[in-house]
Amino acid sequence: MELEKRIELAAKWISNSQSLVVFTGAGFSTDSGIPDYRGPDGVWTRRDKGLPPPKSPPWDQVKPNQGHYLMVELLNLGKLDFLISQNVDGLHAKSGIPFDRLAELHGNMYFMNCLECNQKMTFEEVGWDKKKWGKGYLTNSVKNGQPNCPKCGGRVVSSIVNFGDSLPVDVLEESFRRSEKSDVFFVIGSSLVVTPAALLPGNAQRNGAKLIILNSGEIPPDFKPDLRFYENISEVLPAIVAKVKDLLSIS
Repeated sequence: MELEKRIELAAKWISNSQSLVVFTGAGFSTDSGIPDYRGPDGVWTRRDKGLPPPKSPPWDQVKPNQGHYLMVELLNLGKLDFLISQNVDGLHAKSGIPFDRLAELHGNMYFMNCLECNQKMTFEEVGWDKKKWGKGYLTNSVKNGQPNCPKCGGRVVSSIVNFGDSLPVDVLEESFRRSEKSDVFFVIGSSLVVTPAALLPGNAQRNGAKLIILNSGEIPPDFKPDLRFYENISEVLPAIVAKVKDLLSIS
């Protein structure tokens, strides 16, 4: 199917949707300057070729790109029901997606969680000095004198989920619940190889959702999307959202 026809069909499904869920991966943030992992110049791709990591600006200086703000547009149009992200860069929240509409499966680099009361707080709210106490990962050893939760006194750790760590149960369960309820599940910028996150699109499709995948790289062959885009996100996503607005008669 020609690109224009695919864009029109995606926009039609989204404009008619009552429960659109968007699922984003590392490719969503490449236009912000953050390299992805499995793309042609990704972190793992270069590593496997014996090359140094791709250049990246300091993550705390990176800003949301057009794609992030297009998600906010879909939310404001009443079309985005929920957004699930594998990214830890915090850019969806920075762009204006509220936390009650956002599941950050692998955490957020700006936040810590209390292991006792599950309170979510910034490093500044905790009083955590990374130069003194390190990054605060769950797998790091506890150091004498490090700050505890200001709410309950429990241990606080970075919200980022490291390799080998389990995903937060509440976030994962909410993501599965939202995917099961979705009528359109739109994957953007994910190679869909990291589980259990990669189980969500199939879960949505089995429960009747239309599955759209926008990713320039390869995905596992067991995925059978209803609509597939191989083009760049910056080429396709603005056109889809513009068409959605046309269909909704919004200028």
